[in-house]
Amino acid sequence: MLVVISPAKTLDYENSAPTGEFTVPEFVEHSRELIDVCRALTPADIASLMSVSDKIAGLNAARFASWSPEFSLENAKQALFAFRGDVYTGLDADTLSADELGYAQSHLRMLSGLYGLLKPLDLMQAYRLEMGTGLANGRGKNLYEFWGSIITDKLNEALAAQGDDVLVNLASNEYFKAVSAKHIQGTVVSPVFKDAKNGQYKIISFYAKKARGLMTRFILATRSTSIEALHDFNYDGYYYSPEQSKPLQPVFLREER
Repeated sequence: MLVVISPAKTLDYENSAPTGEFTVPEFVEHSRELIDVCRALTPADIASLMSVSDKIAGLNAARFASWSPEFSLENAKQALFAFRGDVYTGLDADTLSADELGYAQSHLRMLSGLYGLLKPLDLMQAYRLEMGTGLANGRGKNLYEFWGSIITDKLNEALAAQGDDVLVNLASNEYFKAVSAKHIQGTVVSPVFKDAKNGQYKIISFYAKKARGLMTRFILATRSTSIEALHDFNYDGYYYSPEQSKPLQPVFLREER
């Protein structure tokens, strides 16, 4: 079972990762091409393009300027421990055992606007470049056109290598659009998480993001290999709802907090 999740806007480069092991991103040359495009942008351009404050735009201009194609523990951090945010709160990567982390390296991937696809231990330099950004580049008008079939092809390689043909989509719509689901050589399953509010079950963004991280952690802990095994997910009060589910869209409910 291969899991894909989104990255996070919030990054942590202040605290050390719990391991010194690392790998290097596979698409560094593609990332360098994007960096060259981003370096031509002024902070004002970045603010307009990304709809961010002048302060964040300046920070990202500095990040683009300092980015290097040479990765080390001095200028980068393992992606799984660098990303912070709701999904990663649920995943709680800092408490993974060495065995679980090794399993994650084969069974978990993070989608990225700049890096395309990251393994958990891939070193990552700080950046902000969301997949939905309309960044014109030499391959097209946005990052979806830039990455084309590259991400899908690499996911198919990972699926073939990890032992079964199930891809669990725990990424946001913005990021999973970078994957051509119809060309995935396996079954794509997309869990849905709903919380009770005012007598109805709804997708509440904050809770749903954290639940994606919880489901990721569940898969790493149980080493699930089938869609049916996902139905046992019960972290933090969620439970499987066969009535609301579809075969490739299992729904998990939680009562009002």
